[in-house]
Amino acid sequence: VLPEVARGEGPYLIDRAGKAYLDCGDAAVSCLGHSDAHVTAAIKAQLDQVAFAHTGFFTSAVAEDLAERLAGLAPGDLNRVYFVSGGSEAMEAALKLARQYFLEIGQPERRHVIARRQSYHGNTLGALATGGNAWRREPFAPMLIEMSHVSPCYAYRGQDAGEGAAAYGARLAAELEAEII
Repeated sequence: VLPEVARGEGPYLIDRAGKAYLDCGDAAVSCLGHSDAHVTAAIKAQLDQVAFAHTGFFTSAVAEDLAERLAGLAPGDLNRVYFVSGGSEAMEAALKLARQYFLEIGQPERRHVIARRQSYHGNTLGALATGGNAWRREPFAPMLIEMSHVSPCYAYRGQDAGEGAAAYGARLAAELEAEII
């Protein structure tokens, strides 16, 4: 039986019995902490205005302000923002955006995605297909789109005895190059 969370405080989740657990984020990362007065006030203020307006039909001042801020922080000429509700949806959108790009430039044959084994990209079918975690993928394998997976860059487990860092990096780069070809 999982502990029942009663509240959050700073970096901790606190169960009904009062035991505190350090919130390490798990698959859904929350870097803001819990019960932060400024965050709570901002959420409440926004809810007093509007809880939700579909981005396919509307925009808002707060969405435009956030988009401008994010675009300003992005490197180079990356200046477009597309809001989604979470990481899995972001992965799905990224996969679709990549596909759409190659369709638009007249290269429909470019449809392959390469990810790392043991990676986690989300819970939807597209994100699960991209992820390289075999035990998560296995029950749904007949439903997943085809993806390629290469070794994770994880020297602790993957670097051979006596293999230096440069040689390890070169081996992984060669594996990726072979998969591309």
